[in-house]
Amino acid sequence: MAHSSTMEKLGSKASDFDLKNLNPLMEKENFRLSSFDQKPALLVAFLCNHCPYVVHMRDSFVSFSNEYKQKDLAVVAISSNDVESYPEDGPEKMSDDARNYSYPFPYLHDETQEVAKSYRAACTPDFFLYDAGRELVYRGQYDSSRPKNSIPVTGEDLRNAVDALIQGNTIPQNQIPSMGCNIKWKSGKEPDYFAS
Repeated sequence: MAHSSTMEKLGSKASDFDLKNLNPLMEKENFRLSSFDQKPALLVAFLCNHCPYVVHMRDSFVSFSNEYKQKDLAVVAISSNDVESYPEDGPEKMSDDARNYSYPFPYLHDETQEVAKSYRAACTPDFFLYDAGRELVYRGQYDSSRPKNSIPVTGEDLRNAVDALIQGNTIPQNQIPSMGCNIKWKSGKEPDYFAS
């Protein structure tokens, strides 16, 4: 069953994190929020390996990330799923996916799920775009494409938001929630903001 973003309040500050990086294409083993201090824009994306919604847009998102890296957007991906119940989202598989699909961003493992909770993440994929002051300016869908509709995967919504941020233009506040698989919470650990 599909779930959608909580649509965290715009202007909210990015939460700190210190997580292990499982992307073997990068030397750095851990990343914190401050690891991206030199970048004027930061995209925090909650992903996982197995979700069909993520798989559907994965190649496009890798291309998007490569393209916008040249425009000074920092991208970090975080996987928060319960790996005991969903071993396909475990650390070894995360490393495999990062290598196999040439992820140009850190792929961090949120083992305790506390980072997902601090961002009020609800689904995969779930996107949070922050300005230079690390205030939230966009949360919502990558685009309108879904695994079972015929709309092409373009990243239109997220592109428009990032372009506006980089160019110093106003980012529309009428934003459409992202939709995907719910984050797989550990038993009894589901956050109170998460509507089932």
